[in-house]
Amino acid sequence: MTIPSADAMKREAAQQALSRVSAGMRLGLGTGSTAAHFVDLLGARVREGLDVLCVATSERTRAQAKTLRIPLTTLDETPELDLTIDGADEFDANLRLIKGGGGALLREKIVAAASKKMFVIADATKEVQTLGAFPLPVEIDCFGARATRLHIERLANGLGLFGSIVERATASGAPYLTDGGHYILDCAFGVIPAPELLASRLRAIPGVVDHGLFIGLATAVFIGGPDGVRILGDAA
Repeated sequence: MTIPSADAMKREAAQQALSRVSAGMRLGLGTGSTAAHFVDLLGARVREGLDVLCVATSERTRAQAKTLRIPLTTLDETPELDLTIDGADEFDANLRLIKGGGGALLREKIVAAASKKMFVIADATKEVQTLGAFPLPVEIDCFGARATRLHIERLANGLGLFGSIVERATASGAPYLTDGGHYILDCAFGVIPAPELLASRLRAIPGVVDHGLFIGLATAVFIGGPDGVRILGDAA
């Protein structure tokens, strides 16, 4: 038996999520390699006549959707959405996620929070027993970045979390800037036994704009694997 590639499994998960989209829906479009599959597939449906209105979670996704002539709006124009479809860097059995590998965690979280439902599409390698295998992205303001980083390090150590905290950089070595003009710190804490506690403590640090822990937002995860797509949660 030929085992499908991770890319093929992501695309199959995206196809299954797309099957839940109906005419007239207001959609949030995620960012990243997996979400890009969904946007491509959605573009094909739009060419066939599917009527939807979409909010992109990044300038990169907006450009992709625009190329595919997917109708776009903003949250200011359309503040309430029916469904957001996005990827994840990892997820657990309780539908808790780590996101932000694609650098769009703040806008992704804002769009997800504005949606009635959030469907996550991922391949099976992203499923973990406990969050933390993927370094946790934390988006911070550029002002006082070094001080904010020290606060994060002290907070993490106080919770028994140790590991490198690295400022994300571009291929040229320059600081990576989000669409909102912020830095991202990638925090390799390892296993995070209490993600809810860490999430609330991080948000309380001045200078932290947001973090990649998505808790209480996902309603279902479409998991692409060698034997097809498995659904975790409520995809109705």
